[in-house]
Amino acid sequence: MEHRIVEKPAFRLAGVIARVPMQFEGENPAIAELAQSITPAQRIELHRLQDMEPKRVVNASWNSDTDFQEEAGALTHLIGVPTTATEVGEGLELVEIPALTWAVFPSDGPHPQTMQQTTARIYAEWLSEAPWELDGFRMFSFSDIRDDGTAYSEIWVPVSRM
Repeated sequence: MEHRIVEKPAFRLAGVIARVPMQFEGENPAIAELAQSITPAQRIELHRLQDMEPKRVVNASWNSDTDFQEEAGALTHLIGVPTTATEVGEGLELVEIPALTWAVFPSDGPHPQTMQQTTARIYAEWLSEAPWELDGFRMFSFSDIRDDGTAYSEIWVPVSRM
């Protein structure tokens, strides 16, 4: 699978957070509702906080009831930005991310199907063949969605060498 390895120093994710049901395919209504809950003031604050790569709004997921292995239970989901900031505006939270090695997987095609298929392949194929293992379950992704319903996406997965 196409990927690159990125060493990233410790950073934070700033954004809105909720527990949402695990859903492998299609748009997750709970995540869509979380996105719609972001106020104009929070959007301005997120833009101000966005000071490191990838300079995108990201979706981060962790703390899955099934370690992302089954479409059951819930997970913690954040919509926000990578940042070096130590304080955030009202209604936003900070999540500490330690210095990690990240496997970054690009995908391009119909959204969200192509990104979801790439994520499934990371767990089903790449991790079973690569000399890497998961280093926690704090993965994040971003998607640049086009008007035609396709998107360029990147999925960032923390890994350590076996």
